[in-house]
Amino acid sequence: MAGIAASEADVVALLMRRHGDIRNLFDEVEQTTGDERRDAFLRLVRLLAVHKTAEEEVVHTFTRKSVTGGEEVVKDRLAEEKEAKETLARLDGAGTGDPKFLSELAALRTEVMAHARAEERYEFIHIRRTADPERLASFAGGIRAAGPWHPLTSTRAPSPQRRTSGSGPAPR
Repeated sequence: MAGIAASEADVVALLMRRHGDIRNLFDEVEQTTGDERRDAFLRLVRLLAVHKTAEEEVVHTFTRKSVTGGEEVVKDRLAEEKEAKETLARLDGAGTGDPKFLSELAALRTEVMAHARAEERYEFIHIRRTADPERLASFAGGIRAAGPWHPLTSTRAPSPQRRTSGSGPAPR
């Protein structure tokens, strides 16, 4: 695949790299303040949403169809995602200026990283073992098509109902 790095051509390598990108973005959110923290958090929200969509469309679909007990494996991953989504919603609603933001962010990080380890152990390993290189490349293409990923450039504007600074009530 000309023009695509090895870490982008194999779905497992791509997703493992993206797990690292998510860890790094958590670090950035924790280590910044003010507008920088808000901007990093918005990128994190976007990256987690893109990653979740890609997993649903590619990884979970493969696991359900190709792994013995795959439906149960996916059910467990979806439960983890639901828990993280609820924590993320609390964070997003409170804003990065909320006094509890960093402790809630630490809880979210723990949930997301446990989920990533479970994916790596229960899904990625099976994909790597059973899919041929062409299929791994095809899956990687599907992941890349799910949306922009680069953590430094993937941003979105906050919605009018969104509180990102934690200062004052959300606009109505």
